[in-house]
Amino acid sequence: MDGVRTARRLGAKRAILAYRRGREEMPARVEEIHHAEQEGVEFMFLVAPLEILGDEAGWVRGVRLQRMELGEPDKSGRRRPVPVAGSEFELPANIVVVAVGTRANPLLTATCPELKLDKWGNIVADEKQMTSIPGVFAGGDIVRGGATVILAMGDGKRAAAAINEYLNSR
Repeated sequence: MDGVRTARRLGAKRAILAYRRGREEMPARVEEIHHAEQEGVEFMFLVAPLEILGDEAGWVRGVRLQRMELGEPDKSGRRRPVPVAGSEFELPANIVVVAVGTRANPLLTATCPELKLDKWGNIVADEKQMTSIPGVFAGGDIVRGGATVILAMGDGKRAAAAINEYLNSR
């Protein structure tokens, strides 16, 4: 939520939050969602990202998404998202911010061996939140391990400013 709201505040023409469940299952406060909508954030519910699409030069050109439907509740008590067969589509994008949890996704770390991790499996980031992969930024629990929301928010603000600086310098 912080990432998409900050992107909008920094001037993104469109800032879209894609979430695999519905609005009711979203782990965000009602006020956060309301304020994000007031700021112009767009929500796409019941969609899951499958792939970040790039162009020939290696720049992001979009995201391939798949529509989901809600199935039976999982162990968290929330209804589990289930893929809808044949519902894949592409969403054009220039920048993608991945915000998926508190631990490094094993698929991410297995497919990005150049992404440096610390001894606890957290992503290593510099003072501007850039990882060992130029142009890839990380913050919050995936860098710090379990920490406070305030620290994660600070990481998000630093990363947003650094992303802006990075993109404007290119």
